[in-house]
Amino acid sequence: MESFKIISLTHKLAPLELIGKLHLDEIHQIEYLGAIKLKMELKELLFLSTCNRVEFVVKTNRETDTAFLSELFLYINSKLTDRELESLLSKINIHKGENALRHLFNVSASLDSLVVGEREIITQVRKAYEFCNGLGLTGDTIRLAVKQTIETAKKVYTETDIAKNPVSIVSLAYRQLRNLGIKNNARIVFVGAGETNVNMAKYLKKHEYANFTVFNRTLANAEILAKDLNGKAFELSSIQNFNEGFDVLITCTSAQEPVITEPIYASLLKGDIGKKVVIDLALPADVDAKVIKNNDCFYVDIESLKKQAVENLTKRESEIEACKAIIEAKVGEFGQLYRERKIELAFGEIPKQIRSIKEVAINEVFAKDLNMMDSESKEVLEKVLSYMEKKYNALTIKTAKKVFLEENY
Repeated sequence: MESFKIISLTHKLAPLELIGKLHLDEIHQIEYLGAIKLKMELKELLFLSTCNRVEFVVKTNRETDTAFLSELFLYINSKLTDRELESLLSKINIHKGENALRHLFNVSASLDSLVVGEREIITQVRKAYEFCNGLGLTGDTIRLAVKQTIETAKKVYTETDIAKNPVSIVSLAYRQLRNLGIKNNARIVFVGAGETNVNMAKYLKKHEYANFTVFNRTLANAEILAKDLNGKAFELSSIQNFNEGFDVLITCTSAQEPVITEPIYASLLKGDIGKKVVIDLALPADVDAKVIKNNDCFYVDIESLKKQAVENLTKRESEIEACKAIIEAKVGEFGQLYRERKIELAFGEIPKQIRSIKEVAINEVFAKDLNMMDSESKEVLEKVLSYMEKKYNALTIKTAKKVFLEENY
């Protein structure tokens, strides 16, 4: 396992801008990674790049020293300045052997993530493997490691509460909305078409809400979000003319003053006296405090969501020790699987050799004797030899595994 190594650059040590210097999209991965594997003398390679990390999972006998790393980084990004290269070299972590495997398990179980417990990373690892495997970059060691990594992450998510309590503002807001029993035909009005509202829209679309209106200062951005939701788009300046009413108002803009004032809110209601849901994800708030005070609505604000997020994150972090116990058990389990696999590979030629011996015996050594037998007897003999061949192969590998494993305890 000493040839199994991970070169890791993450948010824990490096700024995101620096991490981005080593990012490769899929097109450039196709263009560069095969050449990198050959040039850097890598037996196997898996490249993982997310918004806050770049990981090179490799199998190589080369030393991952400064010269090796400099060559690797410059091959990926030839435009790196001396200062950027020096900074990269100072911010990376090198994991080897069992520690590399432990690091991969921690990453996929989200213990090393920017937000502990976010499941997205396990999907990113799986997709990165499938992509690199499709390019012919991976081999048996990385295949086995990734298989065990995914099993470990699933066990962590299933047997602990590491991912149970949502910690993102958007997911918490959506959960509150669902808990209110809002029906799928509810009239939902978005004010703002930035990243936060786009993410909120994804939750709503996924759960089949379908009646959307989007207001935004820039109409083009409103139209992009509305098109994705199959809704309607308007400029924010026309909001006071909207006459279709609403059940849920979700707002998040960068305005420094309230966007939803009492007159605008009253205009949106159009005389409707039913209780509304108002979700304000902006900071400072988009909704005037007087609106909440003087109207019958269920109000969700970002400060209360942030407080809940902190509480939930604390709950997640309390699960870390339980997660680590699972990971350590899986690291030990992998050691045995890896040793067994090495034996299987080492004994891979034995079945071919036994089959060759059988064929020589039938066609040369005992050919005359066999020619004196009738066809039925020959068929029975062939069945006996094939049975013995199969059992001998299995027994050989089983015995070798037993001896090898006993010697390693």
